[in-house]
Amino acid sequence: MTTIDTVKTNAPGRAANVGLWVLQVLLAGAFLMAAYTKLAATPQAVEGFEQIGLGLWFMYAIGVVELAGAVALLVPALSGPAALGLAALLVGATVTQLLVDEPATALFPVAYLVPMALVAWGRRARTARLVRLLGGRG
Repeated sequence: MTTIDTVKTNAPGRAANVGLWVLQVLLAGAFLMAAYTKLAATPQAVEGFEQIGLGLWFMYAIGVVELAGAVALLVPALSGPAALGLAALLVGATVTQLLVDEPATALFPVAYLVPMALVAWGRRARTARLVRLLGGRG
């Protein structure tokens, strides 16, 4: 009789994996729409970034980051790092809203930050694997 040793990983179970994918698709859609408003320079986006005072170049830069993050959320190997990056972007958006606009507007980025942090946590094994591969310790 032989025994099979199993290696415990931080990977989520099947149901959690499905739930994370649903969140990732929904969040990717939200970030694609957000990126569009910035890259298309909609009046609302332009007004918001003028209020911040960092110029339109910053609006376009954030739009590119949101677009790249949305696409990366849908790539299995990149989903964890993408969630971390977008979570950092959301923290910055929250702080900006608190400092520049009405404090209540900070609730919008926080509402996206919570599920994004959940995705980042759920995909932490993928993030660690990518870091090991990029560090040459494959």
